This record gives sequence, C-alpha cells and structure tokens, in this order.
Amino acid sequence: MKAKYKKTLQTIFTDPVNGNLEFRHIEALFLTLGAKKTEREGSAVSFVLNNIRADFHRPHPDKAALRYRVKDARKFLQPAGVKP
Repeated sequence: MKAKYKKTLQTIFTDPVNGNLEFRHIEALFLTLGAKKTEREGSAVSFVLNNIRADFHRPHPDKAALRYRVKDARKFLQPAGVKP
C-alpha cells in the first residue's frame, strides 16, 4: 500500500477524529483495499469490502468528510478486517 493510503488509514483510526479529511481520499483508500463501489442517486455511493456494506453521501459543496463520515468509515473498515 502506498504511503498516502497508509496515512489516510491512520487518520481514520486516530482519536480525536479528524474532520478535515477529504472524502475523495477515503474513497480512494476503500478502492485500494479492494472495495467494490456502486454509484447511487445523487451524491450517494455504496462500498462492499469483505462482504461488509456501507452507504455514504459525498459531501457537497465542501470536500471535507466531517467527523461523522470519518467515524462511519472506521465502522465500515473494522468489521471488514482492516486495521492501521
């Protein structure tokens, strides 16, 4: 895994939760880990990794994934067996 993805993964699992992480970095990490992405209506997107599914709404107009989205990313990765 490239260093930028490792950094994103570490940021997701860091406490306190960072609310300035761009959602596109989270999305790229999921895809690098092998998640399958499904575009849904509007800003909705779904990911499936190791038979675990998570639904997200891309932030707009800002790019930052607020704290709750970062926490949701963590909740998606943990049961999928991904750790920093």
